[in-house]
Amino acid sequence: MSNLGSHFIFSKSQQNGIFLLVLIIIIFQLVYFFVDFNSEMDINKEDTARIAQYQIQIDSLKQVALADSEVKIYPFNPNLITDYKGYTLGMSVDEIDRLLLFRKSNKWVNSSEEFQKVTLVSDSLLNKISPYFKFPDWVKKSKQGENKTLFSIASSAKSAGLDLNSATLEELISVKGIGEVLATRIIKYRLKIGGFISDLQLKDIYGLNFETRNELLNNFSVFKPTDLVIYSINKASVLEIASVPYLDYELAREIINYRILHERISSFEELAKIKGFPSEKIDRIALYLTLE
Repeated sequence: MSNLGSHFIFSKSQQNGIFLLVLIIIIFQLVYFFVDFNSEMDINKEDTARIAQYQIQIDSLKQVALADSEVKIYPFNPNLITDYKGYTLGMSVDEIDRLLLFRKSNKWVNSSEEFQKVTLVSDSLLNKISPYFKFPDWVKKSKQGENKTLFSIASSAKSAGLDLNSATLEELISVKGIGEVLATRIIKYRLKIGGFISDLQLKDIYGLNFETRNELLNNFSVFKPTDLVIYSINKASVLEIASVPYLDYELAREIINYRILHERISSFEELAKIKGFPSEKIDRIALYLTLE
């Protein structure tokens, strides 16, 4: 018994520890019975709902960013597709290589159908990118008849002896479809390029449609100036090439660099490979240059 009683004999510090432990247990019990934990759960639910709302907004912003990061397609000449351009369009390596090999033979695709025939792209890809194809006027078969018509009209109009380069404002206004604004625009453009040397240049005048051009060439014709100097693109200097109305000094220097790199320029179509070259005006540029 004496051994059993020894288990219930505590020192002063042990008694204080036991008392403190009991007190802590009592406090926790009181907290458990009197504190409402449901309010904290409600707060947690509100936080969860708020986080979910933020996540929805973040997902929405991600979708917008993803849409903005998608490659936008702008009108382009399919003959000038590079490896990177073809990749962004969704073309395979083989399809790109077929086009580049075709171009190395100095040939050009002139239609969407011919592009597919050369590259063997799928119908779905062709339907996706072909609306953005922009072929220069000089390769559009649909424009050939128009150009022939303009030339024939110009030839017949020469018999009248009226030179478009000497036409006055009043004479231009007398043509059906040409008002004062359009007549002024024609004269300003004539001065800018140093005088017309071909009726093809009338295509560059804003607002002068095909029918009005025909009417204008029924009354006037374009006579080449007797002092016109035509330079050889394979011999001309930078300044001589820069004197062409549609070219500037920087572009002329690029043409010279291209000529040096490839030893000579064999066709005007090659110029379309030069960055920034206005390929849609190559037929007008060719009026001032030769390949000799």
